[in-house]
Amino acid sequence: MINRRKSREMALQALYACDLAEHERPDDLIDYLAAESSCDAQCSRYSRDLLARTLAARDDIDRQIVRFAANWELKRMNAVDRNILRLAAAELLFFKNVPFKVVIDEAVELAKQYGTEESGKFVNGIIDSIRKSWDAGPPAAAQQESAGPKTPADGD
Repeated sequence: MINRRKSREMALQALYACDLAEHERPDDLIDYLAAESSCDAQCSRYSRDLLARTLAARDDIDRQIVRFAANWELKRMNAVDRNILRLAAAELLFFKNVPFKVVIDEAVELAKQYGTEESGKFVNGIIDSIRKSWDAGPPAAAQQESAGPKTPADGD
């Protein structure tokens, strides 16, 4: 059973590090975090997939975040919130076997744990708005990979 919460936390930590400084090998960050947390291979794989998909679609995802973050520039957002939003949007786009309610709940929990007092509400509002807008059709990044990764549906 995959511990997806741990996978999301590791992906968030790696994405945060990538956001603050260029990393030529983001997978090395996941390897380090997995070793430090005694994460199993499935957990590490899900984290690596989530990070890779997020980084690959970051421009499309960022446009969607800005679209629904009224009066917020991306660079002025709290870095933790910004990266939780990116991860959640990527999970909504590419991991079709994870229900959207789970993605939103997990993003809100990460925001409450790692963000500010207002982060949970902020993340919830934006991710839910993005999800609703994608009901009509996802952005280009998702259309290029409509099948999504093959990951087990168990264990959130």
